[in-house]
Amino acid sequence: MEYTYHYDSPLGGITLASDGEALTGLWFDGQKYFGDTLSKDHEAKELPIFEQTVTWLDIYFNGKEPDFTPPLSMKTTPFRKAVWEIMLTIPFGQTMTYGEIADKIAKQKGISRMSAQAVGGAVGHNSISLIIPCHRVVGTNGSLTGYAGGIDKKMQLLTMERSAPPKI
Repeated sequence: MEYTYHYDSPLGGITLASDGEALTGLWFDGQKYFGDTLSKDHEAKELPIFEQTVTWLDIYFNGKEPDFTPPLSMKTTPFRKAVWEIMLTIPFGQTMTYGEIADKIAKQKGISRMSAQAVGGAVGHNSISLIIPCHRVVGTNGSLTGYAGGIDKKMQLLTMERSAPPKI
């Protein structure tokens, strides 16, 4: 059984999903690929994992870097999971290019090259937005290419992170 919870963020509604133990989804309502990993058999329910995630989101939307990550369960392919795990290493307020992620994947696989377009597909299908920070992935020249939640949200998220006070 899967469960959902609704969160009202400053950028609009967010739907959270869980298997009861870990977070399996976090989507801006109406975003591209909304609920793509969510089974049709789910119900709204308050759970400890949602309380943790709401705490994380409250800290984040107050312009601070959360000092914890809720338990995550990535329901995806091995390739996408590898890309998502790299995204988890992108520091708050910073960015990484699709090409840089492709280079890291190529090194992991012991191959000379990896397609940045393949990485782009994996980034775009990230089902745990914000916490797995796909908004921090940019084009080669720093351009804000693609974001399932919308370029306007990507711009707002990056602006908020860059203007956050430094950690003390």
